[in-house]
Amino acid sequence: MNEYILRTNNLFKKYKEDFALNNVNLEIKKGEIYGFIGQNGAGKTTLLRIVTGLSFPTKGNVELFGEGSEKGLIQSIKRIGAVIENPALFPNMSAYENLELHRLQKGIPNKKCIDKTLELVGLQSAGRKKTMNFSLGMKQRLGIAIALLSDPEFLILDEPTNGLDPMGIVELRELIKRLNREKEMTVLMSSHILSELHQVATRYGIIHKGKLLEQITSAELNEKCRQYLRIKVDDPSKGVTVLEAELGATDFEVMPDGTIKLYSHLNDIQKVSMAITKNNLIIEHFSQMGEDLESYFTKLVGGVDYD
Repeated sequence: MNEYILRTNNLFKKYKEDFALNNVNLEIKKGEIYGFIGQNGAGKTTLLRIVTGLSFPTKGNVELFGEGSEKGLIQSIKRIGAVIENPALFPNMSAYENLELHRLQKGIPNKKCIDKTLELVGLQSAGRKKTMNFSLGMKQRLGIAIALLSDPEFLILDEPTNGLDPMGIVELRELIKRLNREKEMTVLMSSHILSELHQVATRYGIIHKGKLLEQITSAELNEKCRQYLRIKVDDPSKGVTVLEAELGATDFEVMPDGTIKLYSHLNDIQKVSMAITKNNLIIEHFSQMGEDLESYFTKLVGGVDYD
């Protein structure tokens, strides 16, 4: 049985008459990279603030590392590294000095962790530069460095790719994968853009207007969004024989209505249709089906323009 790093139980957060969170039951298992996706204002940051102790729920409760009591949560939060909204940086201090201040606040005894962490996020050459002269992307990386300073077991990142250029986004993905792989660090990473998550997340939670609509693994999501050729012919049994004999196809399935879903040869559509017709089969339907990950989420939240 997998250990749960985070569980929220019937979590509500109400501001005046509006629910920022509405009965959210979210679960994250040890070792997962959990992609938390939703539009701006969907409730992502509200939930992350509650998990990290920066805010409190109107109703419901949070469990961290199996602890749900007030005392247990206080201790468990110490095992978390987090960047929520904009990282708190002192502009007149250098990157090194910012990390030194946070090291002292967290009671970390060895200064060696500072250089190690700066190198980890690619800021080793800018360690003595004042943060007021940092680009937005550099500030984001320094915020992540602060979160990593105590070598946390659970890393929470709220929209971490904001301000990063394409190369910075790639580097961040690789860093998250490395932390997960080498340190077995569990990661919760929020975003309103799926393309930032689908290359790194192992599981997703989809939130919309404060409600958690779905939790799904990356394998389940990819299966739902898998591309295929939808083929319907007058003799499905012969159609399957043709696909196997003429094309060497093995990755297909026959649906109850006789429709064939062919998951291979997506780039050889003409070759597939020619193989079928030359064997005297009548094609009743032939099209490429499936949806990309962006359109899946758009459909799930009700046709909203997700970008």
